[in-house]
Amino acid sequence: MAHNARLDHRDPLVFDTHELGRRPGALQRLTRTVPAPKDLGLQGVVGVPEGAPVELELRLESVMEGVLVTGTARAQAEGECVRCLEPLEFDLEADFQELFSYPDADERGRVSAEPDADAEDDEDTLFLEDGLFGLEPLLRDAVVLALPMQPVCQEDCPGLCSECGARLLDDPDHHHDAVDIRWAALQGLAGTMKDGEKDEMSGGAPRSARPDEKQEK
Repeated sequence: MAHNARLDHRDPLVFDTHELGRRPGALQRLTRTVPAPKDLGLQGVVGVPEGAPVELELRLESVMEGVLVTGTARAQAEGECVRCLEPLEFDLEADFQELFSYPDADERGRVSAEPDADAEDDEDTLFLEDGLFGLEPLLRDAVVLALPMQPVCQEDCPGLCSECGARLLDDPDHHHDAVDIRWAALQGLAGTMKDGEKDEMSGGAPRSARPDEKQEK
């Protein structure tokens, strides 16, 4: 992409590379704990809650083209099991590496007198801005890649009962008696016959069994 949006040095995810200078091979190691930005993860599925601590370990190395950033982010992610919908938490570790180019460095790594228009227009290129770089886009990509697309509370989670929604992990013997729909009509008929038999036992016949009822009236 083109130049980064205006960076604010007060942003905890913005880092300063001035100490490296432009000496190829210069190295700087940083550790920082920052609050997680909003929507860090797979929205509505799993991610790091906004404001939760994210531990960063960074290695900044000056190269001809710019500054190579290598790092690891650690945080606790939250979500819900896609099978049984129970809430879950787990430790997340995401690795990343990206080159932030000098705005006036061409594709061969040489410093030019004027910015190279082609390099600035390259959508895959990230640039330093006054010696600063923003880590948030890189962090977001790394976290999404490290998160499970379908989180589960345990690998063999049986999920929920398809009929009543009960959590099968809590009741491994849970089941429903299966009824063959081909016998459903006969079961209904059997129930009707039983009702008729009860009427006869109580001393009264069903209405269909009283052909002379109208004559008596």
